[in-house]
Amino acid sequence: MAAGARKVRVRVPASTANLGPGFDALGMALSLYAWIDMKESDRTRIRLYGDQLAGVPVDKSNMIYKIAQTVFDEAGVRMPELDIEMYSDIPLTRGLGSSASAIVGALAAANGLAGEPFSRDDLFQMATRLEDHPDNAGASLFGGIVSAVWDGKRAVGLKLDPPKGLTLLLALPDFHLSTNKARHLLPESVSRQDAVFNVSHASLLTAALASGRLDLIGAAMKDRLHQPFRTTLVPGMAKILREAPDHGALGVALSGAGPAMICFVDRDLADKARLEAFMLGAFRDAGVKARTLWLDPDREGVRLLHPGDPRYDEFDRLKGEVHS
Repeated sequence: MAAGARKVRVRVPASTANLGPGFDALGMALSLYAWIDMKESDRTRIRLYGDQLAGVPVDKSNMIYKIAQTVFDEAGVRMPELDIEMYSDIPLTRGLGSSASAIVGALAAANGLAGEPFSRDDLFQMATRLEDHPDNAGASLFGGIVSAVWDGKRAVGLKLDPPKGLTLLLALPDFHLSTNKARHLLPESVSRQDAVFNVSHASLLTAALASGRLDLIGAAMKDRLHQPFRTTLVPGMAKILREAPDHGALGVALSGAGPAMICFVDRDLADKARLEAFMLGAFRDAGVKARTLWLDPDREGVRLLHPGDPRYDEFDRLKGEVHS
């Protein structure tokens, strides 16, 4: 198909997984985004914008291209050459679901280009198979808070609307941490006490979020399955888990596999600066440079955008800023 062919544009959110006790089961979409443009072309061109995508391949080994081809194969559509553009504000290997957002964005864009033969649940199954766990993928796909299970064959998930009074403080250390490295530290088995501890806390957290009981989040966001073992990988993490509630956080958790830390915060908290200063100071005292971001839960998930939608034009503005 010649230049000028139909183009699809998607926006996909980052995500935070586990939320403390919900290991590989709970995720939340965040107001931090990646954009993907995709159309059929006479030859494959891949253009990436923004510092977050530095070093990502721009040939047919690119993950977006390869995932798109799997969608076309399953749909019985042939589009071997693609024009792809991508911009991302989602830092890589920081515990913000960057791989899941890329997977979900690629699936949604290719599905849109193929005429949307697959349902959102079909895309959820594809994304979970690629990720091998459903929490990040479900959050980026559906938006909001997602509680999900995965038995290795089929994922089942339920979306919850985040409480309206909830906002989020992300502390982002200036180093990378691979998910594989973070998972390698985890034990193969845990005691019955620790299993019961996490089941009960994850259940309470889910109920508190579903009912808007922000006052219960602090009691619920405790974990014994993964965070205690990962403190050696993230300097300052133990202090943040222990003391952030004393500085205004409702609850705090390692975001995904880390190293980012995320605080759940009441939107009406009067002294947000105090909590922000504590988070930065805890990392600084541990010898780690960090920055903070105030985010909100994303409630929409991945979206096909159309001209006229203000979010559609945002991608063009961001590309322009990169070139300016």
